[in-house]
Amino acid sequence: MTLKESIERAYDTPLEQLNKDEAKKLIQDFKHELNTGAVRSAEPSGNTWKVNTWVKKGILLAFRIARVTPYGSPSPMQYFDKETMTLKQFTAGDNVRIVPGGNAIRDGVFIGQGVVMMPPSYINIGAYVGEHTMVDSHALIGSCAQVGKHVHVSAAAQIGGVLEPIGSMPVIIEDDVMIGGNSGIYEGAIVKRRAVIGAGVILTGSTPVYDLVNEKIYRRSGNESLCIPEGAVVIPGSRGINNPFAKQHQLSVYTPLIVKYRDEKTDAATVLEQSLREHLS
Repeated sequence: MTLKESIERAYDTPLEQLNKDEAKKLIQDFKHELNTGAVRSAEPSGNTWKVNTWVKKGILLAFRIARVTPYGSPSPMQYFDKETMTLKQFTAGDNVRIVPGGNAIRDGVFIGQGVVMMPPSYINIGAYVGEHTMVDSHALIGSCAQVGKHVHVSAAAQIGGVLEPIGSMPVIIEDDVMIGGNSGIYEGAIVKRRAVIGAGVILTGSTPVYDLVNEKIYRRSGNESLCIPEGAVVIPGSRGINNPFAKQHQLSVYTPLIVKYRDEKTDAATVLEQSLREHLS
């Protein structure tokens, strides 16, 4: 029986009928595959992404079968978590830089070589972080989020996680993306390669994104995620509310704006600064 088949069978078995020792061994094997990147909660499929629902089932199963247990000796730093939710162990050979001061990575996360984590930051189970990505201070990468190579996740950026509904797309950040500080990307949004997300931008499934260059509106539609196009430069904006009261008080709502597109020769920080100068001057 394959790992996928074993996970799905155990997930569908009532808890009282499960052999807990066998289930915990299955979860250890499952987390090993997550750690190596051989198994992912979502993976590229042509020009889009597909969700591996059985992987989410495996993570939910890990929570279901375990008790809360204390970790560490009794002290102010002691913590309590599910016995299947240990922290990921690293060696010097992993070539990952984890700066001291409050970082935590759950077991069951793929971390590529050359990744740098500044404190404090947190990466949850099921996430995937590609080579040479920077995770800055106070940044979060949520459960099952997929982050590519050479991505900069700036300070206080939040990459949302998702376990349920089972079939929902996790947040996807493709290669060479810059995520600005204090930004948030949630609800299965997909940010294509080389895009630049400016500081303070919030992307959700319910927020339309206005493309000033191509005069288009991007939004989530049915089962299709909100998708930020390749090389798009996104900054926070606003749009007026078409309502008498709102007009009277000059009210507007937050709206992300695509103000330009980055070419292959343009540095992400440079293009963002130029865009802000052009549109705010």
